[in-house]
Amino acid sequence: QVQLVESGGGLVQAGGSLRLSCAASGRTLSSYDMGWFRQAPGKEREFIGAITWNGGRTYYADSVKGRFTISRDNAKNTVYLQINSLKPEDTAVYYCAADDVRGVLQTREYEYDYWGQGTQVTVSS
Repeated sequence: QVQLVESGGGLVQAGGSLRLSCAASGRTLSSYDMGWFRQAPGKEREFIGAITWNGGRTYYADSVKGRFTISRDNAKNTVYLQINSLKPEDTAVYYCAADDVRGVLQTREYEYDYWGQGTQVTVSS
């Protein structure tokens, strides 16, 4: 079993950038494909993107393509979400999640087995 902890959120002005981190413990991160999701106030949790266990492939939701980039460093047991050109509508709690079925790049919440507690991103206009 793996434990996930997100960090790097905060308050940022529109147009700025953030890099979120998701640190894993308890089991090596290379055992999992990883996904990122977000949940805005009053909305359902939304898939952002995913990365295969070895970083070889990524997949993004259309709504974030071109501004969001997922990467990972398995040696550091950490996955990253780089967010550029932030918009007020990016305000949400951001979650990382681990899928122990590797190589599929799932987009649905129920496909993921482990979740972090989330980190808040607030974008001011």
